[in-house]
Amino acid sequence: MSGQSGWRELRDRRMAEPGAVEEYVAARIAYELGKSVRQMREARAWSQSDLAREAGMTQSAVARFEAGGTIPTLPVVERLAHALGADVDVRLIPRAPAA
Repeated sequence: MSGQSGWRELRDRRMAEPGAVEEYVAARIAYELGKSVRQMREARAWSQSDLAREAGMTQSAVARFEAGGTIPTLPVVERLAHALGADVDVRLIPRAPAA
């Protein structure tokens, strides 16, 4: 296994395992949510501790959330949104039919 082709093969094998695609999607969503929270927190010049205090959480929980290290629950997302003065918008969007 050498270079990028080796990593591609490993990724392809892992993604073929049962449940891998779903886990990947969940991790991507967690990462994107964390990124959004971090950007909003930084725009307020708040530390993670400041946000944690406002949201009734611990600093380490905020850090894990921002890093995408946990799959967040809706109540946690709502607490963070409330602390940041934001709204939560959860939608299901139909996919285009396959051609």
